[in-house]
Amino acid sequence: MKAIVAVDKLWGIGKKNDLLFSLPADMAYFREKTLNKVVVMGSNTLKSFPGGKPLKNRTNIVLFPGGESRDDCIIVQSLEELSAELKKYAPDDVFIIGGAMFYKTMLPYCSEVLVTKVDADGGAEVFYENLDNKPEWSCISESEPIETNSYKISFTIYQNSRVKEF
Repeated sequence: MKAIVAVDKLWGIGKKNDLLFSLPADMAYFREKTLNKVVVMGSNTLKSFPGGKPLKNRTNIVLFPGGESRDDCIIVQSLEELSAELKKYAPDDVFIIGGAMFYKTMLPYCSEVLVTKVDADGGAEVFYENLDNKPEWSCISESEPIETNSYKISFTIYQNSRVKEF
């Protein structure tokens, strides 16, 4: 399984249950990577989407302990239930998409993280693990910087040398 995230230069990812920046190029990248795949998130991430609706053209799985069942996405109540559900899908098709606590919980089980780095400080309240400071993670790919909505961003891929089984 993989994770996909956009971070500021301090590895910040959000504030007030929202993204730090409006980045059309990153949104296109996210869409390209996750379309027709499986996106896995915590309940606050689902609530942060317009109308609280899941992402179109993807299988949406939401860890939502005590959450009601829904017709538009798969609700799992626990990590055990999530593990059983994820076994139904190819690991390369599964993307962890947030929020902060869910990213932290699932990081050891991810083989890769697709990190969009934004060359700015977004004043974040929540942060992603700084993968540059984790010995099991290494950056294996970095794009040339591009500009989107007045921000310089680059697309990186980090690889985990010690993936745990989920």
